[in-house]
Amino acid sequence: MKYLRTTEIARAVGVHPNTVRLYEEWGFLPPIPRSRAGYRLYTGQHLDQMRLARTALHAPYPGGKAPALNLVVQAAHGNLGEALEQAYLYLANIRAETVHAEAAIAFLERWARGSAADTTSQPLQIGGVAKLLSVTIDMLRNWERNGLIEVPRSPHNGYRQYTASEIGRLRVIRMLRQVGYSMMAILRMLRAFDEGQRDNLGQMLDTPRSDEDVYTAADQWLTALKAQEQRALEIIAQLETMIHKWG
Repeated sequence: MKYLRTTEIARAVGVHPNTVRLYEEWGFLPPIPRSRAGYRLYTGQHLDQMRLARTALHAPYPGGKAPALNLVVQAAHGNLGEALEQAYLYLANIRAETVHAEAAIAFLERWARGSAADTTSQPLQIGGVAKLLSVTIDMLRNWERNGLIEVPRSPHNGYRQYTASEIGRLRVIRMLRQVGYSMMAILRMLRAFDEGQRDNLGQMLDTPRSDEDVYTAADQWLTALKAQEQRALEIIAQLETMIHKWG
């Protein structure tokens, strides 16, 4: 059997040798035998597992990190069938997140066309809106502070007065936040809406401006989800190959 060195494993997957050692320490690789001189003796199975771990352990993690982490550990323990099952669950999580994101865009587009998203006979103060929408007062203040909404104030006492118009806008904001879009993405879209744009607002959510820094996947969430779906399919393909080679 031809054994590989730590540096060869690292070079093959494009990481520093210390990363390979860390993956061993964290339980992401199968047990690694040692030579009489104490050198690690990696095999092709270790290389395949390292490639799998590098593919799976890469943020973001739609629906949570647990399935991706679990499938890597299961594969490292030789439970390739369980790892493959977890990979399919991970794919299902991503596709569910995609459905939620697309539903939020449909709700946004309905609202943007002028359809009412809420109704109230009397303006509400901030506490009443927080209760109505099941959010905190701090969240409402934060959305206003970050420019997502302007709330008129009573000329008599200066309190915020939320009408059906503001509450409908808040429902759109809340839904987009719940499905994963960042504040920056929502602000980008709402600025276009306030400037008169009514079409392609879903695309605006997913398309950073040329002068805009993209800090997180949530700044273009639907694009990120599609990329993660492709990654999940790659994980499944890797595991199927490993089962064929090592099962």
